[in-house]
This record gives sequence, C-alpha cells and structure tokens, in this order.
Amino acid sequence: MYIESFKQLIVWQKSMNLVQEIYQTTAKLPKEEIYGLISQMRRASISIPSNIAEGKKRKTKNDFLHFLRMADGSAAELETQILLSKRLYIKIDFSFAESLLLEVQKMLITVIKKLENV
Repeated sequence: MYIESFKQLIVWQKSMNLVQEIYQTTAKLPKEEIYGLISQMRRASISIPSNIAEGKKRKTKNDFLHFLRMADGSAAELETQILLSKRLYIKIDFSFAESLLLEVQKMLITVIKKLENV
C-alpha cells in the first residue's frame, strides 16, 4: 500500500495524540516550570510528528530515514523529561503519556528497521 500523505501514517497519528496528551499533562505542572520542563516537553513532543511529516515530504528513503531517526531522538528526549517530571512531581500522573510514547517509539523503530531493509 502506497502512503501518499504523512497524515496517513499511523505513527504520525499516534504521535499527534501524544502531543495532545503532553499539553494536557504539562498544564498540571507548576507555573514556575513554564520556561523549563513545560516548554521542553512540549517542544520535544511536537518535534516527533513534525520530523515524521518533514521526512515523508522529502520523498527519498534516506531523507525519510534521517527524519525518522530525529523523531526517535526527540522521543528519547521526551522520555527523559517524563522520567524527571515523575521524580519531581509525584502527584501528577504521566502514565497515559508514557504509554503513548512507548507505542510511538516502538512504531518508529519498526518503520526505521523496515526502511533500512528495503
């Protein structure tokens, strides 16, 4: 099946859901984190679907792989920030964000591996 638009990619759709969840969860963090964790986590989450989209639009396999790897790097950055947030703000529930992130990370790795073997 040929994927014409990045919007058809399930990994992009799931990562958009992740961004939404990160926005909702970070809204619960203290206001003094507005220029710290809140900003960092939102930017890292936005970077995931943005890189997937940009890579898909580049049209070459190597470019797409490059941007998928960048998206995976942003996912690792977000994972680190979630782990830190859980340590600092134990009353805030990050479990849904973590599960979405894990799903996106698994999908990114799968897509990357498949493209590397084509």
